[in-house]
Amino acid sequence: MKVLSVFGTRPEAVKMAPVVQRLAQTPGIESRVCVTGQHRQMLDQVLNLFNIVPETDLNLMRPDQKLAGLTASILTSIDEVLAAEQPDWVLALGDTTTVISTAMAAFYRKIKFGHVEAGLRTNNKWHPFPEEINRRMASLLADLHFCPTELNRQNLLAEGIADERIRITGNPAIDALQAIASRPAPAEVTDLLARLGVGPGGKRLVLITAHRRENFGQPLEDILAALRQIAGRYRGQVELVYPVHLNPNVQGPAHAALDGISNITLLPPADYLPMVHLQKSAALVLTDSGGLQEEAPALGVPTLVMRETTERPEGVTAGTLRLVGSDTARIVAEASRLLDDPEAHASMAHAANPFGDGHAAERIVAALLAEGA
Repeated sequence: MKVLSVFGTRPEAVKMAPVVQRLAQTPGIESRVCVTGQHRQMLDQVLNLFNIVPETDLNLMRPDQKLAGLTASILTSIDEVLAAEQPDWVLALGDTTTVISTAMAAFYRKIKFGHVEAGLRTNNKWHPFPEEINRRMASLLADLHFCPTELNRQNLLAEGIADERIRITGNPAIDALQAIASRPAPAEVTDLLARLGVGPGGKRLVLITAHRRENFGQPLEDILAALRQIAGRYRGQVELVYPVHLNPNVQGPAHAALDGISNITLLPPADYLPMVHLQKSAALVLTDSGGLQEEAPALGVPTLVMRETTERPEGVTAGTLRLVGSDTARIVAEASRLLDDPEAHASMAHAANPFGDGHAAERIVAALLAEGA
């Protein structure tokens, strides 16, 4: 059975890496990998970290690329790959432009498509944009749906997806996280934390990511204002570290608002290995990312989600996540509560992580073998 795994961004690569590795180790499966290069530099470091060498690299990233052009480019390029490879199954993960383009290309060629990380929903087509519609469309086209949680399954059933097409596997993000968290922290992290005075008996670390498209403009400005206030309130006690996304809609405002503040460190985008170890060292995570909503709780780090909605409400229900939106006052208030109240912090840090047990890749590959070519 030939299985082609397609991904293009760093989060996709991280989560698909355990699946690709399991496919390669499984007798009876010929595993092939195609990357679109939707994120070039950020993708390559994950491939190197997990020792994945793609058979096909489409290298489609262009500066300031527009969604329509990127979608068309990926769709036509993946169609050519499918014509050459003739796989029995195509796998893609999540909700990116690579995912929906791959699902459409597989559908056009009547090749079976497996959707990893299926069934996540906010039920608001604009939040996150364009991801909510991408994953809904992928669900319409998928032949097998690999859901992280029971709630994801219920979302699909409510949309008319047949239950026999759904498998609850956990999220392979947790497989990847456990593998990388067990490695020693890289020198760039240990040196940074030592320089900032973060550690036992020293200052606490607040880790930040903010880059979602729907937060561009005023919402991001409000988030940055909150970071300035938190830095001022906890100067000498807390260090804020913010790896800033390469998108100019993030780079410009972040540096304009935060450069020169003594306890805020702006970094280039962090590779996956150091990012995991920064999370392990953090007292608190502030994020609008999707992946960190799974990773930080799995590491026991309270997480404030700077979005209006989340497709991971299981984390909110479990108490590992709290939605705070982009409102400056609310972000400052919730962050201050967790930094000032040890009991509030402990209640989030010790909540059970609902997103997986580190065996999702095994379940996904077993399901493919059970289905056959």
